Formats: sequence, structure tokens, C-alpha cells
Amino acid sequence: MTPTRSETNNLLLRLWRNQESRAVIIQIVTMAVLFVFIALIARNIVINLAAVGKEFSFNFLMWPAAYDITFSPFIEYTNQSTHLRAATVGALNTLLVAFFGIILASILGFTLGILRLSSNWLVNRIAYVFLEFMRNVPVLIHILALYSLIVVLLPPAKKAINIGDGTFFLSNRGFYVPSPVFESGAGIVGVVLIIAIVCVILFKRWAKKVQNETGKIYPVFWISTAVIVGTTGIAFLATGMPLSWDIPVLKGFNFKGGMALKPEFLALWLALSYYTACFIAEIVRAGILAVSHGQTEAARAMGLRPNRTLQLIVIPQAL
Repeated sequence: MTPTRSETNNLLLRLWRNQESRAVIIQIVTMAVLFVFIALIARNIVINLAAVGKEFSFNFLMWPAAYDITFSPFIEYTNQSTHLRAATVGALNTLLVAFFGIILASILGFTLGILRLSSNWLVNRIAYVFLEFMRNVPVLIHILALYSLIVVLLPPAKKAINIGDGTFFLSNRGFYVPSPVFESGAGIVGVVLIIAIVCVILFKRWAKKVQNETGKIYPVFWISTAVIVGTTGIAFLATGMPLSWDIPVLKGFNFKGGMALKPEFLALWLALSYYTACFIAEIVRAGILAVSHGQTEAARAMGLRPNRTLQLIVIPQAL
């Protein structure tokens, strides 16, 4: 039976009077109006672009970029490459800076967080001043200042600072290091390394289970190190050491060969790392202070040394 007009009106009225239903209706109407507004703007853009002979598409991604990117370690790039390749290079560079930045910032932040709680007054104050100053200065200023110091203070390529007897070179063009050249058999070494890491992870879980059930503690770190280094080293020797190094050499006004960490990368990496580390340090400090002091007293009552108390009791709970 088809509902009458009055019944439909009563149903809509009841829905409107219900608070939850009214809230949903208002949100639906608001989103509909928003989408209509966006559609009108897009239509207006398409009409205006068509009027001047332009089209609304992503074909420009295939056009030559016509600008240089000085740091492209993963894929080859020139100023005649497409905008799409330039965007890919930028995304890969961002991921590279983020990857190494997360590692360095985590290490620095954890260390500074521990130093902030040091009983040594001088160490505590130095860490406090560093943290308070660095995190209250905009990160862009850190990046620009560090980049300026690298470019201005470091010598040119012909007078580069020689580190490691002609292996590493530091100049205002960047930090030049040997790059690895993998030969036949390197894949086998990589597979052995992965297997060793998986075995170490399984062993660590087993050792933790045994410790929880029986209290027996295995030297997990040293056993894990021996397994990874030993098995990988044996595989490396057995395959005929399938690894060589491309050493950077000064030719003309710059270095050739090897791998270069450009000043822009160094400035971004170091500035973002120690700036973020300041915030991580405060989080670590707060986490440690949140652990009840009774935990420390109980550990001391059991005869644990301060460093073992920090390692086994305080830090795991703080993390």
C-alpha cells in the first residue's frame, strides 16, 4: 500500500524532531552543498582553462622538468627528465632523509632524555640548555644556519679535508664516501644475513619466554651478535668476498666516483634530527619520571646495580 502524502510528511517531521536523526540529516545536507560548491568551482576552472586553450589533465607530468636536482642517489635524473620523474626523485629523497633522520633523532633523543636526569649537575644543565634553546628556535632557521655553516666554513673540493687516508673527503661540495659495488654472490650473502636476523628474533623471543618461566637469563645480545656476524662472515668468505668499493677521486674541480652526501642533505638530516631529538628527549624524560620510585627501590633491595636497574626495570616501563 502506497503511503499517503500526510503520512510521508509525518514521518519526515518525526525524523526532524528526533535529535540523532536531525544531526544526520544536517550533516548529509551540508556535505551535499559542499560537493555541489566544489563541482561548480571545478566546472568554472575547466571552462576558463578551455577559454585560454588549456586542458585540465595530468599530461604536464610527461613534459620536461627543465630544472636540476643535485641529489638523486636512487634513479638517474637530468633537467630534461619529466616532471613525474622529478616528483619521484623528490619523494625518494624525502623518504631517505626521513629514514636516517628517524634513526639519528631516536638515538639522540633517548640519550639526551637520559642525560636530563643525570645526577651530575654539569651534564644535567648542559642537556637542559641545549634542549630548551634548540626546540624553541624554528626548524627552518636550524636548516638554513647549518647549511650556511657547511657551505661557508668547509674548504672547497681541491682542499677537502682528508679522512681515513684518502678514503673519505669533506668539503663544501659534500661528504664523499666509498660506494659499495656488489659482485656475483652478494645475493647469497644477503639471504644468509636475512636468515640470521630471523633466527635471532626467534631466539630472543624464546630466551624471553624462558626468563619469564624459569628466571634464567641468556646473553641475548652477545649470542645474537655472534650469530649475525659469524654466519654472514662465513658466507661472505665462502662466496669469495663479492664486495668491492668505488673510492672517490679528485678530478678537476670536483670528486668522481664514490657516493656524495650533498650539503643540502646533510643540513636537512642533521637539523631535523637534533631538532626532533629535543622533543623525543622530553618524552623519554617524562616516561622515566612516570615510573614509580618504588620500582627503583625494589630493584636496589634485590641487589641490582644502578645501570642494571635502569636497563631492566626503568627503561622498559618508560618505553
